Parts: sequence; structure tokens; C-alpha cells
Amino acid sequence: MTKTLTIIQIAVSFLLIITILLQQKGSGLGSAFGSDGGNVYSTRRGMEKVLFYATIFLAAVFIILSVVRIRL
Repeated sequence: MTKTLTIIQIAVSFLLIITILLQQKGSGLGSAFGSDGGNVYSTRRGMEKVLFYATIFLAAVFIILSVVRIRL
């Protein structure tokens, strides 16, 4: 049982990493050092919204799997 949970948790962690990396937040190296570059507020639409909710879902699944593995 723990081996199966470990494999599932590894798969979820890879998917979580991919969804985080696919999200577009600021462009260029300047955003890493605090430069806004004149960004304005915009709502999430389409694929960006799907990636946002997928990231939240995968993070919740990862935390739940971690707690279950600790309890076993």
C-alpha cells in the first residue's frame, strides 16, 4: 500500500511541477528582482484559468497523500 502511495505521490509531484512551470507570471529576468514592468491587473481566462485550478487541485492532492502516508 505504501509503495503505491509513493508512486502516486511522485506522479502528482511531477504534474504539480509542470503546472507551476507552465503558468506565465511576468516576463524576463527583471521580474525576478522586483521590476513590475508596468503590469496591469487582468483576469484569468482560458488555459491560464485551467492551469491555475489544476495547480490548486494537485497541491491539495499532494498534501492529502503526504498526510495519508504519514498516518500509515
